[in-house]
Amino acid sequence: MGADLMRRIFLFLVLAALALLAALEVSFARAGDPTGRTEAPWISPLRDMDAALIRADMASAATARHKAYLAAVASRRWEGFLAVGDATLRLREVEPNARALEAEVRRAYLSALIRARSAHSLEGVLQATEAFARLGDHETVRQGIRIARDLAGPDETAQKRVRDFAERWAIHDLSPRALDPQLTRARAL
Repeated sequence: MGADLMRRIFLFLVLAALALLAALEVSFARAGDPTGRTEAPWISPLRDMDAALIRADMASAATARHKAYLAAVASRRWEGFLAVGDATLRLREVEPNARALEAEVRRAYLSALIRARSAHSLEGVLQATEAFARLGDHETVRQGIRIARDLAGPDETAQKRVRDFAERWAIHDLSPRALDPQLTRARAL
């Protein structure tokens, strides 16, 4: 009878542990994402900036944009810098001193390009390069395509994405000489 009692106690403890684990699982599911993911830290300040722009409160908009920039710097993610660059363009459209914001836009996009390259993110490099294309900065577009081509490596699908991107922005010559002005200058000498 002692062995039978021990088996019952063991079975009871196993079932109790499983019930506790199931209860914890349900609690995490009801509480939301168990990984604890939150929205990116630059999103809220950018929402504040857009709300300030609607109210025509330029001082608050500039402050919120700066907070978003600081959040992007702290996060060290290319997505934040790209979002801040896009937001700075929106601010530039209504800012009386729009010329001063031109450097801020370029700095944010360049930071996005550099962070994306460091993260080996082809998507990030292409998005940052597209931002420069919209600005009409053909030289940085060429550099971005060169970086994208390097990141794509031997992956034919990724290389096709780079070729398609270059065609969309009318950068047809993807040779190293065309994409690297230093090689072209060296050859001319």
